[in-house]
Amino acid sequence: MTNADNDVKVTPVVEGVRREEIQYKKPTRKSIEVTIDMSSPSERARLDPYTTQAENKPISPLEKSKALCTIIKAAKTGMLVTRNTEGNLHSRAMNPVNTLGEGQLNLVFLANNVTAKFEEIENDSHVNVSFFDSSTTSWVSYAGRARVSQDRDLIHKHWSKSVTGYIGNLKDGIHTGNENDPRVSAIEVVPDEIRYWFTEKGAVPRTVQVAAGAVTGKATSPGELHTITNDEIQLLRGLHTT
Repeated sequence: MTNADNDVKVTPVVEGVRREEIQYKKPTRKSIEVTIDMSSPSERARLDPYTTQAENKPISPLEKSKALCTIIKAAKTGMLVTRNTEGNLHSRAMNPVNTLGEGQLNLVFLANNVTAKFEEIENDSHVNVSFFDSSTTSWVSYAGRARVSQDRDLIHKHWSKSVTGYIGNLKDGIHTGNENDPRVSAIEVVPDEIRYWFTEKGAVPRTVQVAAGAVTGKATSPGELHTITNDEIQLLRGLHTT
């Protein structure tokens, strides 16, 4: 016989005497599975209030491109990320040599074409380039494709003597370290999508705003998060060529 409440098992014993054996079950921790419907925009917005606030301000593609250029100009140096044949991601600091404009969003870099990044671009042209402005914490992330060119006109157009310091003059009459050196190639990154976070607030106002949010428990975003879609990139490119 078993008592369901106390989990008592009664066992008959010889000579008609009954002995109660108390069996204690080991406590178990029940796991609770929570299913989140990330396909629902409203649920995503509820669970990520920071991003929801940052993306709340609609602006035109032209306004986006202006803010983008401001961040890159301040940051100066970007991190170019490529993928090798094993699938490993490699990044390195590089400075764009071209000037971005409202309709010119491609990035151009000059580099030594015997370095590993050129092999990795040949393996997989998909790249990422990111910029970070430490003075404002604004950032940019390019997702796009890289194409390699040895167009001497393009190289001459963007040539800087500082490149010589990276590749050197080998004193063999060929690898001279100048714009005619066959080792010099251009890497042009054509964006498919650009995301950026932009703020014009100084460090003190940003800190105060975030601290207030920590006290009240209300998420706050001291900046704006925007995406320049592929369609918008094409639109801006069209404005640049007209």
